Amino acid sequence: MLNTMEIEQILSSQVVGRLACRYGDSQYIVPISYAYDGEYVYCHTQEGLKVRLMREHRKVCFEVESMPDMANWRTVIAWGEFEELKDWDSRMIAMNKLHERILPMISSETLQLSVDWPFSPTELDRIPGVTFRIRLLEKSGRFEKAEPTVFFGS
Repeated sequence: MLNTMEIEQILSSQVVGRLACRYGDSQYIVPISYAYDGEYVYCHTQEGLKVRLMREHRKVCFEVESMPDMANWRTVIAWGEFEELKDWDSRMIAMNKLHERILPMISSETLQLSVDWPFSPTELDRIPGVTFRIRLLEKSGRFEKAEPTVFFGS
């Protein structure tokens, strides 16, 4: 099991996680880019199925991993509650956190919050879409660490 400090480090160091929502009698899971501040996972997306599902059922699950190879990995699963950010102040706090993330130099449009990335746009409030946060209420983490294996040739 990962300790609290290791869990927080993984949540803080990654930029893509998986969001699971209730979908009728089943589940719906999608990758999503995010920023984490120690209490909330902040996200920005467009209207669609995941937003509709979270509006209907606020309790969600969030998963993040660090996986340098198949024998060495760390993963965090957290449970929390969805909160859509509609007021200007809350939305701007979230948009700033998202824009200040350190992203890989090669990244997709969905990771880049604006066309100005890596620079901050002058008007973050003009970026369309749905901004939300998830208050993480419970977290758990696991890992696997393999000892180096040395292979000798013949």
